[in-house]
Amino acid sequence: GGERQELKKERKARAGSQGALKASKRNLGSIANAARSRWRAVAWSDLCLTSCLCPLSPHLTSRDPVSWFRDGEPKLLQGPDSGLGHELVLAQADSTDEGTYICRTLDGALGGTVTLQLGYPPARPVVSCQAADYENFSCTWSPSQISGLPTRYLTSYRKKTVLGADSQRRSPSTGPWPCPQDPLGAARCVVHGAEFWSQYRINVTEVNPLGASTRLLDVSLQSILRPDPPQGLRVESVPGYPRRLRASWTYPASWPRQPHFLLKFRLQYRPAQHPAWSTVEPAGLEEVITDAVAGLPHAVRVSARDFLDAGTWSTWSPEAWGTPSTGTVPKEIPAWGQLHTQPEVEPQVDSPAPPRPSLQPHPRLLDHRDSVEQVAVLVSLGILSFLGLVAGALALGLCPVPGMPTSCQQGPRVSRSSP
Repeated sequence: GGERQELKKERKARAGSQGALKASKRNLGSIANAARSRWRAVAWSDLCLTSCLCPLSPHLTSRDPVSWFRDGEPKLLQGPDSGLGHELVLAQADSTDEGTYICRTLDGALGGTVTLQLGYPPARPVVSCQAADYENFSCTWSPSQISGLPTRYLTSYRKKTVLGADSQRRSPSTGPWPCPQDPLGAARCVVHGAEFWSQYRINVTEVNPLGASTRLLDVSLQSILRPDPPQGLRVESVPGYPRRLRASWTYPASWPRQPHFLLKFRLQYRPAQHPAWSTVEPAGLEEVITDAVAGLPHAVRVSARDFLDAGTWSTWSPEAWGTPSTGTVPKEIPAWGQLHTQPEVEPQVDSPAPPRPSLQPHPRLLDHRDSVEQVAVLVSLGILSFLGLVAGALALGLCPVPGMPTSCQQGPRVSRSSP
């Protein structure tokens, strides 16, 4: 049995090496092998299958011998004495043999014409899918081999669902439904209204006159999710801060704004003529860069990803440029909500000496107190002052104490002794 199989393979190889091309007027397709190539033959308007018959006049039979010529060339390709009747055979055909052929009867009358075009049978296309949001996804494809023939693609999809959390079995696919090509004839189709937690099977079939070849691809939105890059990127200087830049941006227009499907972002920046990027992950839709190089313009770009890390990061947005401010630090520090970071100490030239500390209470200490609190503070201060005075008087013996004579109010007595 094995020897017979090997013998059959050898015979097929020999037959293919002969490269015989036979054509037929029937619109059925074509089949022919060229030597040392994998060409298949297609004759347009008059397609070829296993033999190429001259389209003779109705009063002639298929056994009548004919002569074959290349259109526009007087050279005889195959004469009536070839023994092939009105069949045309081209040995070792290649792309130079493409064109129009004419057959004539023995009396020189035109029998008909056929047009030959060589090409490959279809191969499985290369397919990839991507979702720019959690509701729709698109698939694109390209031929894995250029057939050289008019080619079209049939696209469809099915939805697959899991029967149970612990089960590896899957329910029968639902569908299929057509995957609309957008625009028609483009190498791209779009599935609208997809379910985020479902799996889908994509079918892309390449078809040409020599047959069809199908590629099946299973996808899930979680794995193919890739948002579009953020939009509206702006880079602005922060007045008075020569090492700061403020960048802001918005969500991509293709991403639906829903509270349970948010995006996170990463930002990269670099000074001009510096190849290396610095990367940070902002908490919102803006970021203040605090280590910019003073006086140099900076390139900034951002990308986005699902906040739960589904799928992959988007491509980078177009770069935006900004240069830090060259002014001095303002007297008043901007509000906390305006800057994300603590203000750094900026070196100043010819700055005045710091003022000497004052012993007077700062007026802002009571600016935000309630009036009742102010009165309470004043009363407390008065009581403390009074107690202090009383304590001092007692120490000097000037104040009356219960049980003591009132003469202490006159002050201390000085005794005089006679000499």
